[in-house]
Amino acid sequence: MSNDFQRRLIAEFRANGGALGGRFEGWPLAVLTTTGARTGRSREVILGFLEIDGNGVVVASANGADRNPAWYHNIRRNPRVTVETGDETYPAMAAIPRGAEYEKLFARVVAEAPGYGEYQARATREIPVVVLHRIDKRGKGMGDWLVEVHQWFRDELRALRDQADRLADGSATALVWPKPDLAQEMRAHCLGFCAALRRHHTGEDSAVFPALAGQFPALAPVLQQLSGQHQEVARLQESIRELVDGFVPGESDPVRLRTELERLASELEAHFAFEEQAVVTALNATAAAPPTA
Repeated sequence: MSNDFQRRLIAEFRANGGALGGRFEGWPLAVLTTTGARTGRSREVILGFLEIDGNGVVVASANGADRNPAWYHNIRRNPRVTVETGDETYPAMAAIPRGAEYEKLFARVVAEAPGYGEYQARATREIPVVVLHRIDKRGKGMGDWLVEVHQWFRDELRALRDQADRLADGSATALVWPKPDLAQEMRAHCLGFCAALRRHHTGEDSAVFPALAGQFPALAPVLQQLSGQHQEVARLQESIRELVDGFVPGESDPVRLRTELERLASELEAHFAFEEQAVVTALNATAAAPPTA
């Protein structure tokens, strides 16, 4: 379909509230706005549109051609899109299901629109199906829940830093050393914090990040970078655990302990901010927050 023909169809679609005449009369359609993979410019395309399980679905059929259409390459580079159905316009994250999820979804697509099955029979490639997850859904999403988890870690870090400050201040003033139970309290606090953070990062690396990378290939590089940060944080955690476990009031250096804890806190807070910027939108679009106990 030529660019000029596409533009005329899109103009007619918008002028008629999402309806087209001629051979497209009665078709459910949508205008998908993507970001060009090479140019970074806004690109519009009109596509057949289905709704399955509450989400918009489009198919990269290209009328059965043996190459994926340009808009599909665009969403592999940048999954954030805008969807116009005639009734409404909304932002979405374009996800690419794989494996059994894809097979099940494609079967449902063909059941509703058999022409896509004919296109697949004609093509030598596996025709992708794209799920358009709305970004503006109401209710708390998994991304919001992640921010809350991060905030708990931030609060725990603040408490650990306060404990380290009390130890270091006692050393610096050369007055009475902090009570031994303060070091013991910090040791227990640090143990719980490190264990919780380790479980959190393990869950992200083993389940959350692979799932996101599968649905949104454009996120794979940044997710790999986040996993690398997890390894560095784990090394720093171990260093701090050793410092805390070996801390003896009146003998160990509390200033060193505070300095290392500040380094962990700074790296973690930067990591949390980077992770939230990278994945919160995708998580909110694709999953609801887990139920509260």
